Amino acid sequence: MSAPATARGDGPDDAPTTQPWPRGASRAATMRISDVLRALQGEFPSLSPSKLRFLEDQGLVVPVRTAAGYRQYSAADVERIRFVLAEQRDRYLPLKVIKDHLAALDSGAENRSPVPGGVVRGGSASPGDRPTVRSLAALAAVEPAVVQELVTTGVVRPGPDGEVDAWAVEITRVVAALGEFGIEPRHLRPLRASADRHVALVDQVVAPWRSQQSPAARTRAEELATEVADLCTRLHAALVRQGVADLTP
Repeated sequence: MSAPATARGDGPDDAPTTQPWPRGASRAATMRISDVLRALQGEFPSLSPSKLRFLEDQGLVVPVRTAAGYRQYSAADVERIRFVLAEQRDRYLPLKVIKDHLAALDSGAENRSPVPGGVVRGGSASPGDRPTVRSLAALAAVEPAVVQELVTTGVVRPGPDGEVDAWAVEITRVVAALGEFGIEPRHLRPLRASADRHVALVDQVVAPWRSQQSPAARTRAEELATEVADLCTRLHAALVRQGVADLTP
C-alpha cells in the first residue's frame, strides 16, 4: 500500500526507514488498472478491477487519483498487491492479518523481500520481451506439434512476425492439461469462437470511449474493457458449472 503523498518517503531528506514497504521500489504512479491486471493476472487469474477496488476500500493499497478521478498505481503498489494476494492464496490469511503484516513491514518490525513474480512494467512489454511461436513450446513445456496444431486450428493466433502475446503461454498450458483427458486442440474451436463473441460484446461497450482521442477516454475504455470481460468470464464459468452440476446429480 502506498502511503499518502506526504509519507511516501520521496523527499531527499527522508530517512530510508520512513519509506513504506517495499523499499527501493518505484513510487511513480504511472500504471493504470489495466497495467496492474496485465502484470499480475498471470499469477492471479481471478484478479479483477472490482478486487483492486476492494483492496483499496480495505486500506491495503492507495492508488493516486488523477485530476479526472482515475486510479494510477506505482510499481511499489503492485508489489504490495502481489504480497496481499499471495498471502491469501498460499497462507489463507484474512485481510486484517495481512494488513497487520504490511504495517509491520512498513515500520521495519518485519523484514521481507518482495514476493517473487513477473517484472513489473509501467505498461506493455516491449516487442523484444514477447514470446514467439518458436519459443512458445519451451515456455509452455509442450511439444512443438501441439503449438503447431493450436496455430492451425486458430486457437493461438500469432502476428505476421510470428510473435504471440503472454496469454498464448497460458492458453497453451491449459490446452496441454486438457490433453491429459483426451481433449485435442481441434476440439477447442468452439471455445475460441465463444471467446471471440465475448470480445465482440466488450467491443460494443467500449467503442464509444475508444473513438474519443482524450487520454481520459482511452483510460476509461481500458477499464471498461477489463471489467466487462471479467463479468463475461464469470458468467461463462457459472453457466458451465451449472451444466456440469446437471451431469453429476
